Amino acid sequence: MAIDEDRKVTIAAIAQEAGVSVPTVSRVINGRSDVAPATRQRIEELLSQHDYRRRGARGGMGASLIDLVFNDLDSPWAVEIIRGVEEVAHASGMGTVVSAIHRRTAPTRQWLQNLRARASDGVILVTSDLAPGLHAELRRLNVPVVVVDPAGVPSLDVPTIGATNWTGGLRATEYLISLGHRRIGFIAGPASLMCSRARLDGYRAALEAAGIPVVDELIQPGNFYHEAGFTGGMSLLDLKEPPTAIFAASDQMALGVYEAVRQKGLRVPGDVSVVGFDDLPEVRWSSPPLTTVRQPLVEMGILAARTVMRLAQGEKVESPRVELATELVIRDSTSSLSR
Repeated sequence: MAIDEDRKVTIAAIAQEAGVSVPTVSRVINGRSDVAPATRQRIEELLSQHDYRRRGARGGMGASLIDLVFNDLDSPWAVEIIRGVEEVAHASGMGTVVSAIHRRTAPTRQWLQNLRARASDGVILVTSDLAPGLHAELRRLNVPVVVVDPAGVPSLDVPTIGATNWTGGLRATEYLISLGHRRIGFIAGPASLMCSRARLDGYRAALEAAGIPVVDELIQPGNFYHEAGFTGGMSLLDLKEPPTAIFAASDQMALGVYEAVRQKGLRVPGDVSVVGFDDLPEVRWSSPPLTTVRQPLVEMGILAARTVMRLAQGEKVESPRVELATELVIRDSTSSLSR
C-alpha cells in the first residue's frame, strides 16, 4: 500500500508499505544489525523515497530528544519527575530538553517554535492542560504526547500518567482518625488541578465514613508551596477551636505548617500532628521526619518516558489512563491524640 504523500510520513506507514513490522523499521532507523540485508535495503529506499526523518532518530538522522514541559520548575517535585525521565532517556541514549511555560501564551508559542526547530521525538507535559490549540499544533507536527498528572480532563487520544490521589487523601485522613483526631485541618492545592480536587475529596470521604462532620473552617486554600502551608497553618491554629491534626496536600505546604506551629509556640506532633503528600527526599530529614503520602514521582517519570518512546516508534499504548499507587509513609510527625 503506497503512502499518501499529503500526510505526515510515520514509521507505521513505512512499515506497512515495506510489508514489515514497526519494530523492524525502528531497528533500521536506529542502526541495528539484526535486520536481513534485503529487508534493510528496502526500508532504507522507502525512507529515502519519502524523505523520512524521524524526529531525533539516531543513526545519522539527528540527536534523539524528549521534550519535558512543566508549568514551573521551582519545586523539588519537578526534580523527581525529571529524574525518572532522565533515567529512561539516558539508558536509551536520548537527550532530554526541560522547559517551563508558566501558563502564559508567549512562552508557549516560543516553546512550539523551539520544538519545531529541534525536532523532538515526543513531548511529556506535566501538570498541564492540553489546550485545544496546543494539541492541534502537536498533532500537525506529528509529535506524540503524554501528560503526567493532568490538570483537567485530557483528550481521549492522549495517554496520561497519574497517581491514586483520592486514595492517598483517604488513607492519610483515615490514619489521623485512627489516632483519635476528630478536628482535622486540611490545606488544599490549586482548585484547578485534578490531583488537588481528588486529595480533598479523599479527605472528605474519610471524615464522612467515620461520621465526622466536614467543617468548612477547617479547609484552607493553598497552592502546594511553603508559604501557603504557613498561611493556612496560621489560620487554622488561630481558630477558637484549632485542629489537633493538619493534613497538607503537599510536603512543601506541610513544612510550612511546621513553621506556623513553631511560631505559635507549639510542637509537632505533641500539640499538632502533621501529614503531607508527595514524600519528597527532604522530608525524611525534617524535624521531626514527616508522615506523608508517597506519590511515586520518579516512577511516573519513568513510565511517561517509556510511553512516549513507544508512541514515537509507532506502537500503540494498551492503557491510555494509568494511575500508580500511592502509599502512606508513617514517620514521627503524627501521634495519638493526647487531649
